[in-house]
Amino acid sequence: MMVCALMVGGSGGRAEGQDSAAARQQERLDEATRRDGAKLVSLADEAMTGRSASDFTIGWRNDFFKAQTGTFVPFTVTVERSMLSTATALMYVRATRRDAPQESRVWGPRVRYPFDLIFPVDLAGPAGPSIRITRGFAVPPGEYDVYVALRERAPDPDVPRPRLKAGVLKQPLSVPDFWANELATSSVILADRIETLSEAPRADEVLERPYAIGEYEIHPATDASFRKDRELIVVFLIYNAMVSADRNFDVRVDYHLFRSVQRTQAPPPGAAEDHTGDNHPAPRAGEEYVTHTNPQRFKPSLMGAHFDPEAGHPMMAGQGILLSSFQEGDYRLGITVTDLISRRTLSRDVMFRVVGS
Repeated sequence: MMVCALMVGGSGGRAEGQDSAAARQQERLDEATRRDGAKLVSLADEAMTGRSASDFTIGWRNDFFKAQTGTFVPFTVTVERSMLSTATALMYVRATRRDAPQESRVWGPRVRYPFDLIFPVDLAGPAGPSIRITRGFAVPPGEYDVYVALRERAPDPDVPRPRLKAGVLKQPLSVPDFWANELATSSVILADRIETLSEAPRADEVLERPYAIGEYEIHPATDASFRKDRELIVVFLIYNAMVSADRNFDVRVDYHLFRSVQRTQAPPPGAAEDHTGDNHPAPRAGEEYVTHTNPQRFKPSLMGAHFDPEAGHPMMAGQGILLSSFQEGDYRLGITVTDLISRRTLSRDVMFRVVGS
């Protein structure tokens, strides 16, 4: 019995020691995270005073969606992979209103920004020359400066290593208002693919998966150049369609393709640009008309009884266009959205390039 008691007591002591060591390690990690977060905030503070310095350049692109309150801004930042040496980082995003009083644009214990949050970042990602980090935030419409601070994170805070690299970006942003009850669209997105989800992301995942919309997730293309063996995928959302008293709505979307051309000499006045009687928009100067796709239509009989534009349900529009028959060159996809109830119309242009297969 004595031996058993000693064995039990010895095992408990080791367990308590292991728990204590794990707790101390977690405290060190938490303290390192707090220090890293404080350094990120300081980088943004310095950028707001014009005194920031960066070890690398941060690229930026963004889109705009209508949010339940305000406007949602999904964005992607890029960094050259060769500039970074760690597998993880922290990224701090701060949005400040450009019209805010200067004294409220300086960090302090009582300052509240329209948006500021620190994100953990995995720098491994898919192979390629650049690391792409996609996140999102929501703010009211208006004029903003967005500050992004990205700093490498040491894998082990107890192991000394060379100075961790950091970069800061200041990005001016004009955020549109989608709540004015005018026919509107989100940004038009060129996509690599659109994935069908088995379930919508949780609320706490939205900022890290900003292109997940309902049962679909959009994967934006890295640039606007597409090889001929690929498909051009264009997707966007339509907002604020008019609903009649009898609960009817009717929106048509037309797509027309134009190619940029180089003319050796100018055509006779009125000759090359005379498209009277053509059943498509006239090309602009330096363009030729290529083709169109079938129009899209959004109305109750096609969208189902559950769909209600007045409840904020957006119409997801888009096209997939095979490029195998296209000549190499620069193109414009002209999109026209027509609300057949209100008779309002708006146009959007998408520029892209077709390159060799």
